[in-house]
Order: sequence, then structure tokens, then C-alpha cells
Amino acid sequence: MRLGGVDVPSDVRLVGHSDGDAICHALTDAVLGAAAAGDIGEMFADTDPANRGRDSVEMLVAAVTRVRALGWRVSNVDVTVIAERPKIGPERERIRARLADALQLEASAVSVKGKTNERMGWIGRGEGLACLAVATVVRIGG
Repeated sequence: MRLGGVDVPSDVRLVGHSDGDAICHALTDAVLGAAAAGDIGEMFADTDPANRGRDSVEMLVAAVTRVRALGWRVSNVDVTVIAERPKIGPERERIRARLADALQLEASAVSVKGKTNERMGWIGRGEGLACLAVATVVRIGG
């Protein structure tokens, strides 16, 4: 399973039009939303064949570039993955490092954590996962 630009060992996988990296997708939307700069679907429509199998880290980098062009830079991000499996803890530092590189941040400005859903609902049954992301942006030079 690809999460945060890292191949995480898992007996399940995510299905998506791109590479299905839920962390990168949530962060892309968070970065764009923080600067009122659109959303991932507008930038990378799932109806565009060019986006089939696309690297989600590449999409995140494009969002950071768009936000910078509007006069903003990402200051810090926080990501929570809600899933029964895979466990995020063993891969946390690799994910943080990969995301920090894509976001042009120090790893210390990237928080990644995992939570279970206590076996409740569709997440608890292992039918999928949820990913929550928040990004803070600040004016460049401000």
C-alpha cells in the first residue's frame, strides 16, 4: 500500500484513479484549501487519462507549487490515518521524511499519526481507511 509516498507493507491495498495514496491526496487538498487555491479534483481530474496511475507525491508537489505562485508557503502539516491496518507507527519516520521533501519543509514540521476505528463501521471492518489532513500556510515574506 502506498501511503505518504512510501510503500507500506500490507495485505490490503487502496484503489484509486492515481496511485491511490490517501495521505498525499488528503494533504494535497489541505494545502490547496489553506490557500483557497482549488482542490485535487480540479487540478487532477479522474476523467483525464493522463492522471491514471499518477504518482500522488507529484500531485502534492504541484499543489505546493500552485500555492507558492499565489504567494503562500506551507508552514506545517498534520495527518491522521484512521485504519485497522496497516499500522502507521513502523513507517512514520519514512513517511514524514518523504512528505517533508515534497512540502519543502523540515520533517519536524510534518506530523503523521495513525488511529484505529476500534473495529467499528466500514473502517473497522477493513473495507477502507480515512485520512484527515490539516495544513497551515503563511504569506511568503510576511
